[in-house]
Amino acid sequence: MTTPNTDPRRRPRLVLIGHGMAGQRLLEALHQRPEAARRWQVTVLAAEPRPAYDRVHLTSLFNGTEAGELSLCPPGFLEEHGIELRLGEAASAIDRDARTVTTASGAQLPYAALVLATGSYPFVPPVPGHDAEGCHVYRTIEDVAAIRSRAQGATTGAVVGGGLLGLEAAGALQAMGLTTHVVEYAPRLMALQVDEAGGALLRRKIEERGVIVHTGAAAERIDTGPDGTVRAMTLSDGTGFPTDLVVFSAGVRPQDQLARDCGLPVGERGGIIVDTACRTEDPHIWAIGECARTADGRVHGLVAPAYAMAEAVARQLAGEDGEFTGFDAAAQLKLLGVEVASFGDAHGTTEGALEVTYTNSRAGIHQKLTVDAQGALLGGVLVGDTSAYATLRPLAGNGKPLPVPAETLLLPAPDAPAGAGALPDDAVVCSCHNVSKSVIRTAVTEGGCATVAAVKKCTKAGTGCGSCEKLIDTIVRESGAQEPRGLCEHFALSRAELYEIIRVKSITTFSRLIAEHGTGEGCAVCKPVVASILAGLGDSPYILDGEQAALQDTNDHFLANLQRNGSYSVVPRIPGGEITPDGLITIGAIARDFGLYTKITGGQRIDLFGATVDQLPAIWRRLVDAGFESGHAYGKSLRTVKSCVGQTWCRYGVQDSTALAIELELRYRGLRAPHKIKAAVSGCARECAEAQSKDFGVIATAKGWNLYVGGNGGTTPRHADLLLTDADRSTLIRTIDRFLMFYIRTADRLERTAPWLERLEGGLDHLRAVIIDDSLGIAGELDAQLARHIAGYQDEWAATLDDPERLRRFVSFVNAPGTPDPSVRFLPERGQIRPAIPAGAR
Repeated sequence: MTTPNTDPRRRPRLVLIGHGMAGQRLLEALHQRPEAARRWQVTVLAAEPRPAYDRVHLTSLFNGTEAGELSLCPPGFLEEHGIELRLGEAASAIDRDARTVTTASGAQLPYAALVLATGSYPFVPPVPGHDAEGCHVYRTIEDVAAIRSRAQGATTGAVVGGGLLGLEAAGALQAMGLTTHVVEYAPRLMALQVDEAGGALLRRKIEERGVIVHTGAAAERIDTGPDGTVRAMTLSDGTGFPTDLVVFSAGVRPQDQLARDCGLPVGERGGIIVDTACRTEDPHIWAIGECARTADGRVHGLVAPAYAMAEAVARQLAGEDGEFTGFDAAAQLKLLGVEVASFGDAHGTTEGALEVTYTNSRAGIHQKLTVDAQGALLGGVLVGDTSAYATLRPLAGNGKPLPVPAETLLLPAPDAPAGAGALPDDAVVCSCHNVSKSVIRTAVTEGGCATVAAVKKCTKAGTGCGSCEKLIDTIVRESGAQEPRGLCEHFALSRAELYEIIRVKSITTFSRLIAEHGTGEGCAVCKPVVASILAGLGDSPYILDGEQAALQDTNDHFLANLQRNGSYSVVPRIPGGEITPDGLITIGAIARDFGLYTKITGGQRIDLFGATVDQLPAIWRRLVDAGFESGHAYGKSLRTVKSCVGQTWCRYGVQDSTALAIELELRYRGLRAPHKIKAAVSGCARECAEAQSKDFGVIATAKGWNLYVGGNGGTTPRHADLLLTDADRSTLIRTIDRFLMFYIRTADRLERTAPWLERLEGGLDHLRAVIIDDSLGIAGELDAQLARHIAGYQDEWAATLDDPERLRRFVSFVNAPGTPDPSVRFLPERGQIRPAIPAGAR
């Protein structure tokens, strides 16, 4: 046995062209095999300016998610494994004889193995006007930014393409307040996924939400104004409509030009031809993901097959056997609030296929299963209710008769749906990572994984699209795992139970709580949680008083957000996004004088980045003197209440949304919670403040206010649920008060309102009964707790500035509290300027 060569200068080079989802999965799979990782010197060429990110959840960027939250490349991953990533440097040519890749910068890289993961590019129909200003595609983070920018000045948008991405784009345009059209050439929406009846139901439900749908028609012409920007669209059926923005989502084409140029065979309709090992005609070159045409003649456009191809190639690079044998194009989606799922042979194309259908037009449900003559499940379509998807999909295609008649899986009987116990052990639960039920059960029974989170970490199941998480949870519970209720090893009680103990017993210190109800000295899990509860219930809301200071995490400890370069950001509160010219000038002057990078956030605030610890008090002093206060961006608390301009300025506004947003933000500022809270108020149904993607959101009506709760735009976006309609102001505010206090009282650690509401037994109906009907008799307590918070609120920045003892913590080095050490330098970021700070400014 030979010792692997670990010298990177002598190891053969693996060149990966493309750092998308498939490329990153290849790197992870390769480095899960340490011996294989040491065999290769890896260089990655990425045409995009950023590392791999999650395109599946690209739509969440429209709801306030930051681009960085979609990253798939963990911090330190590349450095740890010695991977060279060249961002913004595309490959321009491949010389198969010399085995070299030439990059756009002219560099030549020799390779021993080459993997093409170049993905696909959006297809734009060659209609007249398709290249006008205001026409966009929907594929990258930069595309989303361009669409959002264009939408700011638009009133109407059109999406060409009624498939998955097209409907996602339509939902985003509508959420930004645009009158939205969808144009689909096929006779129904999502023609590849749903049948005719399902398509009709999907269209009706989408049109009920205000989207205008055109099927059986194509875009024939895009008309422009004198300035060359989009003004209208004409369809092939002779109809037309005005529009300011067009998004093309008419499918994708394999990015195979590199392969064509170097003579590798490609399919008639594109796609680099590969065998079952994902290897091209050239034994040194593989292709994975959307650029490849696999042995079954298909180009796969989903993440699950891309991951499976990456795994197959990684095994071969490790010297093992690896094949890609095809994949089920299953999908579970929620588009414009409508649940849709399809799996297996959804259209019954298998010879002898039989259909079992349940349709309830009144309830907006259409479900169809296809089975063979022996009763084995072939596939299905679910529209309006996809709760059975997680159980049904693994049963499809295994050739075994269903454990119960197919119709009982659809009919709404109390015991109709089969549980996880009906699944065979070899059923694939997570198609993204090809994880079977038996693997999950083994992780629970032998690996000690007692929670879904533990199973996800151990097996990667549920870390792709996330649609299988509920089934994983069922398997975990049915496997006998008892999920620990305790907050951590020091407390056997949950956060909600600790909250009640602290409230009832008036406990004011962590030391008393752990002495009476815990063990040990505490940890980084329980200390911040208890600190948050004490800050909300204690006599002193200032979080750095006494013992409280030792409980805080880094951000709360310095009342500012720690950034990746060791500096801090300062975020003053700007209630409702309303700010005076003098306020803008003050923030600009502070940023200029301290050399800070400034950014306007999605929550209508101005972030100041790059401050050192010793600069924080000086920056706060100038802000406080100008009338600003802490925006609590560092805390698990209310962040912002976003608003549109409302009826004061907007011709569509029906209520003063800005005034209400300011009132709500000032009412709930500083309210400590299990997780951050984001809110919004829209002045009309056009929803420019995106209230339905917030923890609580308010939309004006002609009669009052509609209240939505339990939404968020994180990695698993969730539309908020409608709790109140046409409420007057006092009813609205009282209900929000109780909603927030009930959430704070009962939620788990780091649990946003969206998963909390989904987990809440009885869901929205129970929530309504508690906070509106007072079914538990605690409404008075919730009101009193919120009133106490309002009465005791104080600005943490001002409280710090007024106390010399508190200011002592804000120094770069505790043993050098005076002038900062000149030998310590912070490198500027993104054009940040580091001027000399004026005398007396520190």
